Amino acid sequence: MSQAPNSLQARDKVYLVHPFTNLRAHEQQGPLVITRGEGIWVYDDEGKAYIEGLSGLWCASLGFSEKRLVEAARRQMERLPYTHTFAHRSSEPVIELAEKLVSIAPEPIAKVFFVNSGSEAIDTALKLVWYYNNARGKPEKKRIIARKRAYHGVTLAGGHLTGLAYARAGFDLPMSDRFFHLTCPSHYRDSLPGESEGAFASRLVEELDTLIRALGPETIAAFFAEPVMGAGGVVVPPKGYFEKIQPILKKYDILFVADEVINGFCRTGNMWGCQTFGIRPDLVVCAKQLSSAYLPIAAVLMSRDFYEVIAEQSARLGTLGIGYTYGGHPVAAAVALETLKIYESDRILEHVRAVTPRFQERLVRLSAHPLVGEARGVGLLGGLEIVKDKRTKEQFPQEAKAAAQIVARCLEQGLILRPLPGDVVGICPPLIIEEHEIDQLFDRLERALDAALPAMPMAA
Repeated sequence: MSQAPNSLQARDKVYLVHPFTNLRAHEQQGPLVITRGEGIWVYDDEGKAYIEGLSGLWCASLGFSEKRLVEAARRQMERLPYTHTFAHRSSEPVIELAEKLVSIAPEPIAKVFFVNSGSEAIDTALKLVWYYNNARGKPEKKRIIARKRAYHGVTLAGGHLTGLAYARAGFDLPMSDRFFHLTCPSHYRDSLPGESEGAFASRLVEELDTLIRALGPETIAAFFAEPVMGAGGVVVPPKGYFEKIQPILKKYDILFVADEVINGFCRTGNMWGCQTFGIRPDLVVCAKQLSSAYLPIAAVLMSRDFYEVIAEQSARLGTLGIGYTYGGHPVAAAVALETLKIYESDRILEHVRAVTPRFQERLVRLSAHPLVGEARGVGLLGGLEIVKDKRTKEQFPQEAKAAAQIVARCLEQGLILRPLPGDVVGICPPLIIEEHEIDQLFDRLERALDAALPAMPMAA
């Protein structure tokens, strides 16, 4: 007699639509059902343990069993489960969280607007940038510059900014001619033969300056950038890149919007990716590790100069006509506030700096593997670019799904990672990972690479 299928799997298979999934393939194989977590580990419905090597979706910074966050949610749920932030209303955890965020934010941030997700933060930042230039009497200054392979979400606005084909294919995007994309700052993949990192950075800055002058500086509103590109392939910028870009933006009166959704809160070895790469942003969007992903919350942070302009415009118009029912939800804010307190009390930033050398050492060691063209990263963030030929950097054909094959082998080894565009395997463990767990993670990844190698059509 055949065994009845797991009821959770059967229900999920029939009723749920899964993002970033081949839906027909999913109908055949069903999902991996995760039922509980402990530290950096998660367990499926058959009891198998996995190292969660991507922190869920780059977000569960404190792992999967932080009782202080559970208790913070419980306390706030009992005291005040909901109120909103419309029309001069607020709550204590929202006020405290805003004050705390401003106190740790990169210069010159001074104000906070709460939303629910990174994608929503990107959309909000974009609307505020347009509002800002209308307020300044510059209605033509609306064009936005991003980069190829950038990931800024998949909403209508975020999908325009994201420089990845899947965010647009089949969705009738783009619908606007306001969005432009520059060369991805990947020295490994996009530099010219023999071009140094400094020369590559200078060429990308010249490309930016040329585009601005061609379009007209009076039409360019903002430059959106992740300090380190995350979902686009863990692309670390070449040395001097942001230092050279910022004077160009200032020269032409173009705002810098830093997307810290993945980078923020200790991930790169500083509280913010902006601090790691010397960026002074006009606006910052953050989410994910703001609450260790225990509850949805995100924020748009802005400089005082930017805020004063939109404040004056709201006085002229009578209101700032943007807001969300759950933006600044008191329970989510309480959990986020407790997350920031844990970062301080448990010295998470110091811990990240202490274990980063081991993480980066094990990461770079994989550069020698036949399948790895480049192993790159910063802090507790890494990526392996998979290639068919290490000498020429030739990639496998798209239909080979090389990175996905390796991630499938990782799953067999009890390690959850994620394939990224450009045949990159992304690595982003919880910030609480210990050195011996880093070794377990990379031991399993190395075994997965070895297991995948025989099936790959390598170059002769």
